[in-house]
Amino acid sequence: MCDEILPNLFRIKIPLPESPLKYLNSYVIRDSQKNLIIDTGLNRKECLEAMQNGLQKLGVELKQSDIFITHLHADHFGLVSKLASDSSYIFFSRPEKELMESWEGFGAMIAYAGKNGFPENELKAALDKHPGAKYGSDWIPELKVLDDGDKITVGDHNFKCVATPGHTMGHICLYEPTKKVLVAGDHILIDITPNIQCWSDSQNPLKHYLASLDKVYNLEVDLVLPGHRRLIEDHHARINELKEHHKNRLNEVLDILKTPDQHAFQIASQMTWDLAAENWDHFPVAQKWFATGEAISHLRYLEEEGKVRRKTDGQLTLFYLSI
Repeated sequence: MCDEILPNLFRIKIPLPESPLKYLNSYVIRDSQKNLIIDTGLNRKECLEAMQNGLQKLGVELKQSDIFITHLHADHFGLVSKLASDSSYIFFSRPEKELMESWEGFGAMIAYAGKNGFPENELKAALDKHPGAKYGSDWIPELKVLDDGDKITVGDHNFKCVATPGHTMGHICLYEPTKKVLVAGDHILIDITPNIQCWSDSQNPLKHYLASLDKVYNLEVDLVLPGHRRLIEDHHARINELKEHHKNRLNEVLDILKTPDQHAFQIASQMTWDLAAENWDHFPVAQKWFATGEAISHLRYLEEEGKVRRKTDGQLTLFYLSI
């Protein structure tokens, strides 16, 4: 499916089979000199066919197109190896490029999850089937790094890069101040809340995410173009909803920790999740992974706020209230 949002700015819906996200919104800015494709879909047949069909309808040729990636998740980046031509710039943020270059697999994440109570064997099996492992890019093309405040001009669209760490540490949006349009990737979504995971004691992604929401709140925006689901017309209202959601999550974690000395996996099992499953034991392992990562991100935030502390019991990290 391909639709025109603004003159020469189009959306191609790229299917995401077996994913609750259903599809990726890939945006295409058409120009006689050089087109721009924003986000790509997974590296799988269904995504490639949808992209090729959409570009053909628009009369857009890949050899005359650059590609902008909002963040390093396979549903946004995986197809880039099939789309990049010798003349394409692949725009990417510096933190995501550095993560990609230093990537050594899921081993460190699995070990960290184990310290937080996640059964490691279950997680290993789930990650073997993870879309990032199955449908990632075949190869990594040369990347052109963009930083906060850098600009990209395509036709009469003059985009400014807005660094929005949180969903990933290198997530980046594109803002067109004249047209008051924000291409938001997974920073702001309408029907679902972006997943904010943490798998390191040195990071506080929820703190970064909330700050990034404030940063975007202050922009003059009439239309948000998200990476999934419907377009958003009132970004202030949606940001307020997202902030309220995380405020409630933080309070929920504090309430759960009235029973002290629990690891993150236990805490996640008691949090409220919008999933069609009878109970925690019936959650798919992949969803338990997302949930535990979310629990850790909220625990890290509360820990830096001085409201939660940790201790070690053997190999496990346990949390308790500090007040």
